[in-house]
Amino acid sequence: MTKKVLMVCLGNICRSPTAAGIMTQKVYARGLSDRIIVDSCGTADYHIGAPADPRTIKAAADRGYDLRPHRARQLKLSDFDTFDLILAADAANAKDIAKMRYSRPHPGKAQVRLFLDILWPGEGKAIPDPYYGGTDGFETVIDLCEQGAKAWVAKLQ
Repeated sequence: MTKKVLMVCLGNICRSPTAAGIMTQKVYARGLSDRIIVDSCGTADYHIGAPADPRTIKAAADRGYDLRPHRARQLKLSDFDTFDLILAADAANAKDIAKMRYSRPHPGKAQVRLFLDILWPGEGKAIPDPYYGGTDGFETVIDLCEQGAKAWVAKLQ
């Protein structure tokens, strides 16, 4: 059975493409590409069609992840039917996801969780948004996404 996982942050140019890119590579490395499909999007429409932030692309490339093909998209109602698991970068995005999900008569099949709940269950830990900070923030995002993706892949396999 194929599991479809959607990573979500605000603009889909920093955190969610990083999480998706890392998780996709981990899925591939474990030979699970036919069983786990990963995508990403944002709750806001700020960057639709844009590539990942150049700082995100560089930080990811420095660790062996290629995010150059990424193009931002916004969360849509059909995602709640398409995906099995929607993983939010933080509580604010999880709240926006829930608002959208329950704005329709049928909430869909997707389970919505925080991405880092796999590492720190129930603690509400967020992947910090590096957009307005320095390069260290992008490194932190990659560190957290590597840990979280490894744990999610192990759980989903």
